[in-house]
Amino acid sequence: MADGERSFTNPFDVPAPEGAEDWRRLYPYYAVFSDDRRESEEQQFWFWDSMHYPEVMYPFDMVMPEQTWVILNQNTTRYLRVPTALGLNHRVVNGYVYVSPNVVSDPDDIAARAEVFGPRAGHYFQNWSELYEQWVEKAKTCRESMQALEFAPLPDLEPFESVQKGQDRGAAYTLLHNYNRLLENIATIGHLHFEMLGLGYGAYVVFGDFCRGHFPDISDQTVAQMVAGIDILMFRPDDELKRLAALAIEKGVDGAITAGGKAESVLAAVRGLPGGEEWVTEFETVREPWFWFSTGAGMIHTDPAWNDDLSVPLSLIATYVGKLAAGERIDRPLETVEVERDRIAAEYRDLLLTDDDRAAFDELIGLARMVYPFVENHNFYCEHQHHTRLWNKVRELGGVFSARGFLEDAEDIWYLHRFEVYQAMWDLLSGWATELEDRGIYWRREIAERKRIMAALRKWSPPPALGPAPDHVTEPFSVMLWGVNDDTVNRWLNAGQGAEANVLHGVAASPGVVEGLARVIMSPAELGEVQAGEILVCPITAPSWAPVFTKIAAAVSDIGGIMAHAAIVSREYGLPAVVGTGFGTKSIKTGQRVRVDGGQGIVTVLDPD
Repeated sequence: MADGERSFTNPFDVPAPEGAEDWRRLYPYYAVFSDDRRESEEQQFWFWDSMHYPEVMYPFDMVMPEQTWVILNQNTTRYLRVPTALGLNHRVVNGYVYVSPNVVSDPDDIAARAEVFGPRAGHYFQNWSELYEQWVEKAKTCRESMQALEFAPLPDLEPFESVQKGQDRGAAYTLLHNYNRLLENIATIGHLHFEMLGLGYGAYVVFGDFCRGHFPDISDQTVAQMVAGIDILMFRPDDELKRLAALAIEKGVDGAITAGGKAESVLAAVRGLPGGEEWVTEFETVREPWFWFSTGAGMIHTDPAWNDDLSVPLSLIATYVGKLAAGERIDRPLETVEVERDRIAAEYRDLLLTDDDRAAFDELIGLARMVYPFVENHNFYCEHQHHTRLWNKVRELGGVFSARGFLEDAEDIWYLHRFEVYQAMWDLLSGWATELEDRGIYWRREIAERKRIMAALRKWSPPPALGPAPDHVTEPFSVMLWGVNDDTVNRWLNAGQGAEANVLHGVAASPGVVEGLARVIMSPAELGEVQAGEILVCPITAPSWAPVFTKIAAAVSDIGGIMAHAAIVSREYGLPAVVGTGFGTKSIKTGQRVRVDGGQGIVTVLDPD
């Protein structure tokens, strides 16, 4: 670690916001900083995971970072034995999730771990296609198993048929059993999430290291361009919207769609037109599975899916209808990206001096391109196809509690940690089984207090980092996904200092220089405000934001690395992008004119006044 001058706030010195002094009661003891571990915890570098958890965490939603905490780290340390990484530690500070990258620095340890890692990673790479096909089937089975679980209301009396069949287990057992199965299912999708992801990043890192070893001045962006232009599932929902837009014009129902309004009224208006029923039928067909697509990162229950709010995809279809009517192209320029990808790769390959080097280049770039789609596709199966349905399944469980007045509302279940849900469930069932009063009043009182505390926590602005700043950040997930590298840490340390008050530096994610008016967007609900030709400035983008990339001139984000979604999509659409600026949404206001230099990773506010 660096000396004391290179340090952020000590996590033990962070005060609780007024009115939220008792915030720790919302989270398990192991998820918060403690005096028992103070000696080690305050020596670690922590950064806020605003990419996945941009809000105060509801207690139940902690199931996601806690899964990562165990499963990602297990995959890194016990399953694959990644030579230089020990995974990510997690803590909650004032309701926000912070992570700490842990690395192996001793050369002897790295060498010993590499001997274990090599054959294990090699097995996956040599059998990638077969293992990936198996993975897809496992992910689908996991999702289907979760969907099959039912949380039915508790009956006033067990059916007589159960007595006739000698059925010894009734509604209480079924509720407990299915909740246990639900938690097991969440763990299963968590293991699938990380089974091959680290290897996808690993192949890219090895190719990048090879390139930097031969071409010291090559940029991360250039390396990324050489593996771009590959069709991935994450673009399929957006492609379906484009197809529906074209079909709407063909059927003559486009006017009813562009008129807007609530989803029910728009669909009813379309149905009333000649050809409208056919369009609506196709729309309903597309919903399964493509509209199980989260409007956010998919890691918290407050991110609805398109299927949960059909006004979202309908408004996006209306945008595409308008572009088609104006004679604009709405397809992704895949061929252009591929031509540029192949041109860059060929030029660098030709600069290599030996046949062995060229053979190694061919092997490594081939491997990177083979595994690269998984880096995005795993999100489709896990966060989007599974998690979007998972949150609704938990709501179904909440309905069991609210139906008997145990909780005031089904949505109140989010204020209970998953382990507390089991306690509350036992409380509910003991009252139901004995036909006597339960302790629901205890839980209703506790939830009311937690709502008050969370409201106070939302007024706090989480700092980007805590603890001593590291000399170097080498943990691959931190660098490639979050964009937390040496430059990022220095930017955070020097925030607000220096003469270039109107200049932001970030990760050069996608090349090109463009000027335009900024549009600051803090949530998916504001995407409809984006106008053609504007510069999108946001904390982080989500895959379901893809339609907006046909509108904008460039993208700027607070968080993200070279493999973050905003970076990948910008490269695929040929748009300049700078990600990981740290303070873009705080420094730039809607309507300001900005210049985005995606090649240098620089954003300049041209009219600060």
